[in-house]
Amino acid sequence: MDPIRNIKLRWLHGALHDVTYELSRSQFSRFAHAWEPAINAYRCETCIRICVDLAGVERSLIDLTVEPRRVVIRGTRELPEPTHAEGHTVQLLAMEIDYGPFIREVPLPAEVEIDQAHAEQRNGLLWISLPLKEP
Repeated sequence: MDPIRNIKLRWLHGALHDVTYELSRSQFSRFAHAWEPAINAYRCETCIRICVDLAGVERSLIDLTVEPRRVVIRGTRELPEPTHAEGHTVQLLAMEIDYGPFIREVPLPAEVEIDQAHAEQRNGLLWISLPLKEP
């Protein structure tokens, strides 16, 4: 193979790698709708409990708004990717984990005590407890 052609092909391969890597890192969600985390919601005897799947989301990046008849969870999840210590990424094999800004609105079937609501993170899940308002 011609050495100049070989150099051009290596340069093209490197340039394509750089472009595909940057595309995989870019947050397409900036241009589209935010993703919605999965939830489980339960009405208990004295409260409503909501479990939100937020694996990999730092607590400081979660904004929780509680209203009498709805809860809104907003935030951002960073792109999960290998660290520099693990070496340079050479190929993207799969990308199924949502990242970027998210929002989830949960309508509530009954009024809750806003000032008594609390949340905690455990094992990648955000647990929200909303005491029901007395009739």
